[in-house]
Amino acid sequence: MRRFQKQQMTSLFVPIIPGAMIIIVIFSLDYFQFELVEKFLLFAAFIIVPLVILLLKYDEKNTYQQIIFTTMKLFQFPAALFVLASMMSSRVWELQGTSIPGALSLGWLLLTGLLCMYGIINIVIHKGKIAETAIGAGLIYFFIGGIWFTLYQYQLNIFQANPDTHALSSVHFHFSSAIVPIFIGMLGRIMTKKNWYPWVVAIDIIGPILIAIGMIFSKPIEYIGVTLFACNIVLYTTYLLTYLKRKTLYKKATFFLVLSCLAFYIVIIVSMFYPLLKKRFALTILDFIPVYGSLYAFGFVLFGLMGWIYMLEFLKEKKLYNY
Repeated sequence: MRRFQKQQMTSLFVPIIPGAMIIIVIFSLDYFQFELVEKFLLFAAFIIVPLVILLLKYDEKNTYQQIIFTTMKLFQFPAALFVLASMMSSRVWELQGTSIPGALSLGWLLLTGLLCMYGIINIVIHKGKIAETAIGAGLIYFFIGGIWFTLYQYQLNIFQANPDTHALSSVHFHFSSAIVPIFIGMLGRIMTKKNWYPWVVAIDIIGPILIAIGMIFSKPIEYIGVTLFACNIVLYTTYLLTYLKRKTLYKKATFFLVLSCLAFYIVIIVSMFYPLLKKRFALTILDFIPVYGSLYAFGFVLFGLMGWIYMLEFLKEKKLYNY
């Protein structure tokens, strides 16, 4: 029985293996002349979104959600290939300036639209459940990230923002805006409800919007949004670590969730020491972006998703999870 459970746990991530292989090649070879922000978008398309879809596997679904979920599972990898083809056409195949990169990006827009539909239905059928609202909001934010990606690939100037800003906004919505509400919603499903939890969810939904508005129109608004959002993540990680310490849970889930929290704390420490390091070693913010991005994407987000998937599999096995 234990051997079967071990094999079952190991096979959880088989669906992302092809995407993981593609990402390793993209990050390793100079042939792919992608900007760092584009590599992170590809990482989201081939790794992060498939893991989110795996996370949704454990939900009880109505008929519409089941249809959407099945469609997403089938279409996710082709949609990610559309993202790759879209970027290849603009960066490698020298088709930048044509409508081809933008047209290819519509495949990803469709997939994120399905995530959005699933999230809206999730909010509607779980009226009053604040954790479900958080998860639904995160899924909706993927669609906003898809819109920004399409604008970037069409090289459109909109809202006084240039295409580079569109790319940054897309990364923001694929990682922070979408993932953090999902994490906080997952925590809300298993935690003993606290009076402060609805406020955390509210700030978590409003924060990404403030950041996106600030990136385009006003730096002070962006700073306010970032501060609120970061405080929310601190609260989430602190409570989660306390919860994991008190509960005897599946070791792999605990391992990855602890790594996720530690990765975020390292980001904070690096940020605190950034002024000193910049002065001592003549570094710029451009030198730190790969560090911040890697710790956040590969540490906080990736390990966090893996931890929650292991957690839900364990709770489902023990019949302690009914969503």
